[in-house]
Amino acid sequence: MKSIESFFSELSSIAWGLPLLILLTGGGIYLIFRIRFLPFRYFGHAVAVLRGKYDDESDAGQINHFQALTTALSATVGMGNIAGVAVAIAIGGPGAVFWMWVSAVIGMSTKFFTATLAVMYRGKDSAGEIQGGPMYFITEGLGKKWKFLAIFFSVSGMIGALPVFNTNQLTQAINDILLKPAGWYTGFTSNLFIGAVLALITSLVILGGITRIGKTASKLVPTMVVLYFLLVLMILTANYEVVPKYFGMIFTDAFSANFYKGDAFLGGVVGGLLLLGIRRGAFSNEAGIGTAPLAHGAAKTNEPIREGLVAMMGPAIDTLIICTLTALSILVTGVWQTSTENGVSLTATAFQDGLPFYGNYLLLICIIIFSVSSLFSYSYYGGKCMSYLFGASSKTYYNYIYVLSIIVGATTSLSIVINLVDSVFAFMAIPTMLTTIILAPKVVKEARRYFDRIKDK
Repeated sequence: MKSIESFFSELSSIAWGLPLLILLTGGGIYLIFRIRFLPFRYFGHAVAVLRGKYDDESDAGQINHFQALTTALSATVGMGNIAGVAVAIAIGGPGAVFWMWVSAVIGMSTKFFTATLAVMYRGKDSAGEIQGGPMYFITEGLGKKWKFLAIFFSVSGMIGALPVFNTNQLTQAINDILLKPAGWYTGFTSNLFIGAVLALITSLVILGGITRIGKTASKLVPTMVVLYFLLVLMILTANYEVVPKYFGMIFTDAFSANFYKGDAFLGGVVGGLLLLGIRRGAFSNEAGIGTAPLAHGAAKTNEPIREGLVAMMGPAIDTLIICTLTALSILVTGVWQTSTENGVSLTATAFQDGLPFYGNYLLLICIIIFSVSSLFSYSYYGGKCMSYLFGASSKTYYNYIYVLSIIVGATTSLSIVINLVDSVFAFMAIPTMLTTIILAPKVVKEARRYFDRIKDK
């Protein structure tokens, strides 16, 4: 078992290594220059689309633009925004945040392309229902001879969407922040209870399909973002005198790496800091992985570029806003220099210092909302992958497997399974990015046509 555990740990490390980051980051930079920053000039138009100005119930699809974005965000906004940022700062200091921002800008371009393709090349499942996502834009955009990539993506996605890691971390947070201090922790029994409650809540939502998931996400996501923003604003207000100092350090330390504790890269510590920030950013917003197009492909629209513009806002909200809020709360409270904690524990320490007596509990509420909303979206992603491989009716069976894995994740450490899930999640990026780069000229052509048309109106 130790050999197997070591194998999957090494597999996960390799999967999320430099080659994947080159594919995600280098591919994203290529896409930005391929389209010459064109979508970034229409951010105001993207907001209008998101607000429903162009919604048409007669268009193909199942959910509106806002529900598609919040469904995608409910998956990406999670432990990566709370624990991942803390890891980046603990290793790299304030400068790591700057390179996470760079990753977000690159990710905005990637999501524009992948979500546009998800609508441009929608296909039909075995039940005759219109579907979108990487597996469909691979076969519809590149042809049946590329179906092996679609199968590779779907197999990886079906395993990668399982919630064992998310549930395991959420259970740990509930135990550490609430149950153990209160003396209610009973080991396996309390973990089983948490898992059963999470499984019940998730079942009530996911068995209703993407329509119910979209409606639930459209209510949860704005609520959790506003709540988190208000909490961090309270911390920043209490430490207002040092906010300018640390905000400035995000920029200055990005090129000096004075607080970086990791390995050098490209011949120096700045290169290592750059790699750390971009890796954490990519892990946070998941741009190029292929998950978000599964949600955006269900949007009610006949204009692919509109959905691409909406999807582009995802990394901006996920990384530029929420990750920055987490970073500032850690920096201004000073816990990044005084605490030996890391990950979610470091963020919890910042909230405890910044909001004494109740900060931990308010953070726990945010963690619960972040994590539970992620459970809804990933069930849809995994079910869609299984549906592609085995037919539309198989989605029901996937939901049962998914709910069972919630309980398993809550009650065991599952280090082997967690590393496997991380690995196959990374594997999803290979067919997604390769196909996106090949089909990029099609998106550029469609974008120019669309933007020229709206200019004439």
